[in-house]
Amino acid sequence: MKYFLTGATGFLGGVLARQLREAHHEVIAVVRNPEKAGKLKSLGVTVVKGDVTDKESMREAMRGCDGVFHVAGWYKVGVRDKSEGRRINVDGTRHVLELMKELHIPKGIYTSTLAINSDTHGAVHDETFHFTGKHISEYDRTKAEAHDVALQFIQEGLPLVIAMPGLIYGPDGTSLSDEAWRLYLKKKLPMVGGGSGYCWGHVEDIAHAHLLAMEKAAPGSTYIICGPKHTFDEAFDMAKKITGIGKPLQIPPVMMKFSAFLVSLIEWLIPMPEMYAAETLRVSAGVTYYGDNSKARRDLGYNPRPLEEGLRETLEYEAGKMKKK
Repeated sequence: MKYFLTGATGFLGGVLARQLREAHHEVIAVVRNPEKAGKLKSLGVTVVKGDVTDKESMREAMRGCDGVFHVAGWYKVGVRDKSEGRRINVDGTRHVLELMKELHIPKGIYTSTLAINSDTHGAVHDETFHFTGKHISEYDRTKAEAHDVALQFIQEGLPLVIAMPGLIYGPDGTSLSDEAWRLYLKKKLPMVGGGSGYCWGHVEDIAHAHLLAMEKAAPGSTYIICGPKHTFDEAFDMAKKITGIGKPLQIPPVMMKFSAFLVSLIEWLIPMPEMYAAETLRVSAGVTYYGDNSKARRDLGYNPRPLEEGLRETLEYEAGKMKKK
């Protein structure tokens, strides 16, 4: 099969590109800078210069493909300039789906996120839940708007499947949570927000879930493809068992929220590192992003690995990489 892929130079997209090639599929990837896509080219991926914010730059690359994986997304938290959030997440999604429709692509997978449901306050929601409150980060808000765009295209008959991962981790991860693990290994992570919880999906499992969705999911369906549910405290218990490094201090949610308020008063005058920006503190203040993946397990045969297994691999890889430097 011939697949069109966005976000191929990113963390999840790169793994998905490799898995698609290992399954002997042809992959066409649009990237902003082909000169930085050497790894993709070495896999046999056809790299085309393009950008989801420029609809016409993708048209010829998508033409004639059997399916589309729209993985590209803006996922920054704690940055001052948030202008790309809407351009990439919302406008970019609309561009990709418009082209799918115009070019009559047989099937597409859109990568959404559990974050569209914002803080679940400990509840575990399935695909039928719809959040209507105020989102706590620009990432959450723009991805929720993009999710609604995808649903609208589905209502209009587009053969699209929506995939909703939770927190994605693994070797060479690129999010703030991945950086937190690297700081932990260096013993430079003094504290984390207590009470925060996520559904932890190893990047290999999340990528594989995308392949399963393309192969098995009915057009118009939505699948939560997150990993197992654990608090950060539980994750650090596992990390201590694996590495022998002590856990960072757990800051109570009320203190994190108060710190976020204080930082919000000064960060426009005094730039803060992303990890300690007000927005980052807010999403770390006892917030839970939980989802129920039982539908994907039942329908797609999805079987994500336990967190301790994936975390061991990730931490051992990152520790080994640090020793080589």
